[in-house]
This record gives sequence, structure tokens and C-alpha cells, in this order.
Amino acid sequence: MLNEKQMHEIREWLEKSQNPVFFFDNDTDGLASFLLLQRFIGRGKGVAIKSFPELTKSYLRKVQELKPDVVFILDKPLVDQEFFDGVKEYNIPIIWIDHHELQKNTEGIHYYNPRAGKPQSSEPVSYWCYKTVKRDLWIGMIGCLGDWFSPEFLEEFRKKYPELLDGKKKAEEILYETRFGKLIQMLNFALRDRTSNVVRMLRVLETTNSPNEIFSEEKKYESIIKRYNQLNRKFEKFFEKASESAKKADKVIFFQYSGDMKLSSELSNKLMYKWPGKIIIVAYVHEGKASISLRGKKVRDYLEKALEKSGGRGGGHEEACAANIKSEDLHKFVEEIRKQAQ
Repeated sequence: MLNEKQMHEIREWLEKSQNPVFFFDNDTDGLASFLLLQRFIGRGKGVAIKSFPELTKSYLRKVQELKPDVVFILDKPLVDQEFFDGVKEYNIPIIWIDHHELQKNTEGIHYYNPRAGKPQSSEPVSYWCYKTVKRDLWIGMIGCLGDWFSPEFLEEFRKKYPELLDGKKKAEEILYETRFGKLIQMLNFALRDRTSNVVRMLRVLETTNSPNEIFSEEKKYESIIKRYNQLNRKFEKFFEKASESAKKADKVIFFQYSGDMKLSSELSNKLMYKWPGKIIIVAYVHEGKASISLRGKKVRDYLEKALEKSGGRGGGHEEACAANIKSEDLHKFVEEIRKQAQ
């Protein structure tokens, strides 16, 4: 866990920064973490990281363009050393807040990871950002529930917005059976848009006061709702096909698809909700590469051994992780997972 001293240090970095840049992972945990910190001080730019699995050196161009005085990295498990080296050349301090496996390339970095104090810590980055700034409860809930985590402040949120939770208590139930879960999915899909639209969305959310506003007919939320409707139609078609595979599966559910949009994380999450106890493998195949999302007990251990056979890169949490491999190695990868899952 992060202690009070560490959270105080993060607040100090926020308060003394005049032009911070927040690099955050391209999901609702990363998004909520950025919004919580940015809204706390009312300044700074957000950059959604679309590279996987690391924050690559290509993002140095955003440092050069935005000229920050402090760089924050939120919810990203890996960072290229070349990115660190490039930022250090400008003598810019780096504050890295994460909750994945502890990393070693943190010399000269202000690194905050709850696993340093509690190796089995399961709280997402947005949880610690909320505990640090102590405001914008609804944004903290978006990040936590979007990462399948029910925080102790869930009941406080329920009292304030009972209509959004419909009496549901578990994170996965809220995600797939409530209005608030739909909102989380809306924001998740909005992150999968052109960079210009994502930047526009961030500006809108920086001044949004309530989750109910996003469901309103205000023009500034039109693009978020439109993007959700576009991607949800595709998602439901893919999920229907994936469900057919799931019904026939024994221990391992494997679904492969292609097209113009990658929705592997969303598909694997809902498959895990509908078929708990299974090992889930969802592979998006495009231009000779397979982007794979995995869910299930011990799945990261399976992933590490499978990558030894197939090559590629990957990582993540114990029960939710991802990988990138060559599409020609996909069959070998899947068979290795099946073998281990027996």
C-alpha cells in the first residue's frame, strides 16, 4: 500500500508543478487517475498511452511539444529506459505511479507502487489517486470498478448515486448490469478514438461535475455517446460469436477475430464474467500480429511459459494480462496455454 508520507509527496509534486504532463494507460483506470490528479490542481495535459506493453521512447515527442516541468506516468507497467533518459536530459522530474509488478529501472525516478509495501496489493492506481486528492468520488469509482475492484468507498458512492448502481454490490455486476457500468464502458470506448477526439473528451471531462451529466443531451457529450454506440454494435457482434466458442469450450475459451477495431480486453472481461472459472484467450489478428488478452486463475504464469515457446512480449496482473506475438505463432501459443491449464 501507499502510506500517508508517499501520498503527501505526490500532492506536493502536483501542487508545485505549473505545467505537468500526465501519461496514462489507455483504459478507465488510467483515465480516472489522470482526471483525479489534473482536476485537483486544475492544470496539466493528459496523454493516453496507446503503445503496449510499455511507454515507448516515441512519446518523447510529446515532452518536447508540451514542455512540462513535471512528468507523471500513471498505470503503466513498463517504461522504456530511452524514454526515461530522454526526459532526464531536460532535467524534468518523473513521478511514476503504478500497481503492476515492481520494476527495477527506477533509479532517479520518483516511483510509487503499493506492491512495495504489500506484494499482493490489488488496488488500482485510481484508488490511490483518489485517496491522495480526496475529491471527485465518482471519478475514483470509474477507475476502481473499471479495474474490477470494489473500494471501501463504494457505499458512500451508492448513497450519493443510488440510481446508478441498481442495488448491485460486486464490481463485475455493476460493470455489466447497471447504468454506471454502461458509463464506464462509454468512456472506455471513447478512449479508442482518434487522438483529436480523445483530447476533446479529456477537456470535457476535466470540467464535468457529475456522472449523470455525461448521459445528458448536452452537445459536448455527443461524441462520447456516438462513439459508444458505434463500438458497442461491433462489440456485441463479436461477443455473440465469442459466446458460441465459449459454449463449446472445456477448460479454455479461445476466440480469434480481425477487423478494423481491437476490443480484446473488453471481450475477455465479459467472457470472464459470463464464464467464471475458465481460462480466456481472445486474439485480435491484424497485419501479421496477434494482440492477445488473457483472463483466469494463474493466467500470467501460463503466459510467461507460453511466450518462451512462441516468442513475443507480454505482462500484466496475475489473473488479467496481455501479449503481442506473431500471428503465425498463435496456434503454438494457444496450445501451450491449453497444456498448462489441464
